[in-house]
Amino acid sequence: MTKSKSKALKSATSKEGKAESDALYALVMKSLDDDQAQDIVAIPLEGKSNIADHMVIAEGRSTRQVASMAQKLAERVKQAGGEARIEGLANADWVLIDTGDVIVHLFRPEVRSFYNLERMWAVGEEGEAEPAEA
Repeated sequence: MTKSKSKALKSATSKEGKAESDALYALVMKSLDDDQAQDIVAIPLEGKSNIADHMVIAEGRSTRQVASMAQKLAERVKQAGGEARIEGLANADWVLIDTGDVIVHLFRPEVRSFYNLERMWAVGEEGEAEPAEA
């Protein structure tokens, strides 16, 4: 099923779609916590963007940890019956994992500070985003 069909089906059954999105978000957050991701920030996108319901930004201490977290997250999403597309795994400076309803950005610390996605999405403004709780 394509992403646009999935979004169309979710809007038709919004309660069911919201529950699936929230379950996927919880799985992502647990996976990152289990793999000791650092400085996790969750940005709610629902009602602000149609690309996803949640965006999560986190970092690993090294390219090896970033790559490992991305691979494990993709595997856990697939085991739960979802899809996960990964970009940037070869260099593992910035890895994007698109699960449909949750977009995850995993960075090395220096790369994260350079791109500063939190600022682009106005993290820190009231009601915009919040640091994730461990």
